[in-house]
Amino acid sequence: MGIIWTIIIGFIVGLIAKFLMPGKDGGGFIMTTLLGIIGSVVGTYVGSALGWYEVGEGAGFIASVLGAMIVLFLARMLTKR
Repeated sequence: MGIIWTIIIGFIVGLIAKFLMPGKDGGGFIMTTLLGIIGSVVGTYVGSALGWYEVGEGAGFIASVLGAMIVLFLARMLTKR
C-alpha cells in the first residue's frame, strides 16, 4: 500500500505545483506524478535538514509542494530555449 500512497500524494503535490506555477509543461499523469514525488523528496530533505519539522507533520506537505515548485522551476530553466 505504501507505493500506492506515494503515487497518489506525488500526483496531488505535482498538480498543486503546476497549478501554482502555470505555464506550458509537457507530460501528463506520469510526469506530474514524478514531479510531485521528486518535489516531496527535495522538500522533505531540506525541511528536515533545516529542522523546520519532523517527518509526518503537516508542514511536510507544504514543503513537498515547495520542493515540487523548485523542481518545476529548474526543469523549465533546463528546457527553455
